[in-house]
Amino acid sequence: MIKAKIFIDGSEGTTGLRIHERISVRDDITLLTIDPEKRKDPSERKKLINESDITFLCLPDAAAVEAVSLAEGKVRIIDASTAHRTLPGWNYGFPELAPSFREGIRTGARVAVPGCHASGFIACVYPLIKSDILPANYPVTSFSLTGYSGGGKKMIAQYEDENRSKLLDAPREYALSQKHKHLKEMKAITGLAQEPLFTPIVADYYSGMVVSVPLYTKLLLKSRTAESLHDFYEQYYAGEAFVTVAPFGSEAEDAGFLAGNKLSGWDGMKLFITGNDERVMVSAVFDNLGKGASGAAIQCLNIMTGAPETYGLNL
Repeated sequence: MIKAKIFIDGSEGTTGLRIHERISVRDDITLLTIDPEKRKDPSERKKLINESDITFLCLPDAAAVEAVSLAEGKVRIIDASTAHRTLPGWNYGFPELAPSFREGIRTGARVAVPGCHASGFIACVYPLIKSDILPANYPVTSFSLTGYSGGGKKMIAQYEDENRSKLLDAPREYALSQKHKHLKEMKAITGLAQEPLFTPIVADYYSGMVVSVPLYTKLLLKSRTAESLHDFYEQYYAGEAFVTVAPFGSEAEDAGFLAGNKLSGWDGMKLFITGNDERVMVSAVFDNLGKGASGAAIQCLNIMTGAPETYGLNL
């Protein structure tokens, strides 16, 4: 484990604040901070980026691209934006998918943290395609229920305003144009032939999410039931600390419901496989601010520095 100098570019946003909170108490980190008045000063940002061993980017896409252009020498980048997730030369920050992903994070200079919806979707779909169970041309659909913190400071303020619209009292579908920003990585990382038909839903609770993928078993390449798919996922993610599989039938503990906030505050992800011999639902339950954002970013940092992978995280 190395002692690393860390800079967070964009530390005022939801993800940046959580990363700062998590690493500021660690004794293996020297945190470089920027004068608040120079937060948007390119020369000051460039100086701090290049003084660091690792810089986190918690910025809008265009600003993240600009920040990467400022990086010189041996500085390593962990980018939480959408900008670089499918670009050559960037390692996708989901180590549980395959040994090559973990090794890419460990040795790479550029790591892209997955999107929150994408994390749940990819955890469900990637193993099936990699193992020749789901055909790449399967017409995949998915829906995702998330807390409002996933929308950042603006949406948080909107939901917590005492004079807010009554429409915010009910769950709301969005990205109705089928152009959600996570679709690109959902297709590229899993190897799907086409983007999924994706329905995200935001509801009136702070954090946590459920991403679900329904499947017809007769359309799979290998004969499967709900229980045999459960066994497959259990073997696929065996030994992983952050991605685990709930016991088959354990949704009965909550009367057959999966609540979006079930794992709020936890940095792992739990898969539930439900259904019957004909129709199966694979669901990923996790915190959009944990494994879906800052928790995943810290996990990548730990891998890059040689720290225990779970260090500083809530499991």
